[in-house]
Amino acid sequence: MIADSATEIAAARLPVRNAAAKKDRDERITVECSMAKLFATEMASRVADRAVQVLGGMGYIRNSIAECHFRDLRVYRLCERTSEIQRLVIARRLLNR
Repeated sequence: MIADSATEIAAARLPVRNAAAKKDRDERITVECSMAKLFATEMASRVADRAVQVLGGMGYIRNSIAECHFRDLRVYRLCERTSEIQRLVIARRLLNR
């Protein structure tokens, strides 16, 4: 689980770097930013879930770092609906190409 989490964290940096490189070339980066945000949000939730699992009972203790991240990320995904909005932005841009 730790290896998977580290791999996903490293993979989340790639779309950010891609968007930054395009921005440096003054290219439009709407889709790239949405993809980076979508992937990073989903990845962070998976990593937080794994952290709670790895820590076992200690991961559920109120105010532990893992519990705080797990709770905050879950609320962020549910209330903000960030992932769904990013999927809409990406799909609209891809369909308009």
